[in-house]
Amino acid sequence: MKALLALTVIYIGTFFVVIQGSSQHSVKAAQQASASASGGTASAQSNASIDPLKEADIRSLMELLGARDMVAEGASNAMEQAREKLRSTVPNNDKGQAFVNAFATSYRKRFDADQVTDELASLYDKHFTEDEIKGLLQFYGSPLGQKVAMEMPKIGRETQAAVRVASGKAAREALAEAKQENPGVGQAARLGMGQRRWLQRRGQATQQQTAQQQDPE
Repeated sequence: MKALLALTVIYIGTFFVVIQGSSQHSVKAAQQASASASGGTASAQSNASIDPLKEADIRSLMELLGARDMVAEGASNAMEQAREKLRSTVPNNDKGQAFVNAFATSYRKRFDADQVTDELASLYDKHFTEDEIKGLLQFYGSPLGQKVAMEMPKIGRETQAAVRVASGKAAREALAEAKQENPGVGQAARLGMGQRRWLQRRGQATQQQTAQQQDPE
């Protein structure tokens, strides 16, 4: 049970890492472009220290968990978040939309899901022993394990939505309290219309996605 809970935490944590790291892609595009030139060598070196037999088991475990699909989905979600943020900062016309589309096209070219998946293999090697990996393989090969693997991405998305809603509520209440305690300062302060529109759109999309999952018909 402890091993399952630990994997659950890492699984959800990895989802957020992918989301956060990918959303920062537009800010660090130049750095990542440079890193991508030597990315293959770095990945090979980082995985060279993993025992070949253990790495084979890790790869099998990641396949059972759908790790690469999780990485791709995380990157796609991060790109959509970035697109929404960009739309609120560029002109609302054809040129503005063309700029956002150009960003999305460049993002898809630059994001390397295979490289991130290789890095995940190193993370599993770091956090689990070979015997634990074998135990997890046995579990995820069972019907219950397959259900856990199938449900974890949904839990990750729903967790992210819950955090987003709670964070927005806390920010609004904190701003109101700060204005009350400091009547001469910050009365014109706003959280930002672009951020609020993005939160609203993401919240609506999450609700629609959840409804479709509950009622696939």
